[in-house]
Amino acid sequence: MGSISLQAQAVGDAQAGAKKNSMCMGCHGIETYKTAFPSVYSVPKIAGQHPQYIVKALQAYKTGERDHPSMRGIASSLSDQDMEDLAAYYGKAK
Repeated sequence: MGSISLQAQAVGDAQAGAKKNSMCMGCHGIETYKTAFPSVYSVPKIAGQHPQYIVKALQAYKTGERDHPSMRGIASSLSDQDMEDLAAYYGKAK
């Protein structure tokens, strides 16, 4: 797995992202949440994460460059605009 470049410019609508985050908040919205699929691990906090990083990570899940079954399934359903909007929302969240 390579490093994620932050060269792409994330341009999304945070208000639109707030309406699209239901599939994210189930895991990423619970502080100290741990999941058991596909193995037990702590789910990373994405609130406040750099928006460009979020977009690149979602793109990498969608293409299979990053491998996680749940994230790949979620990312595969997202358009580029969805990714940008979610990144804008989580980039401003605390």
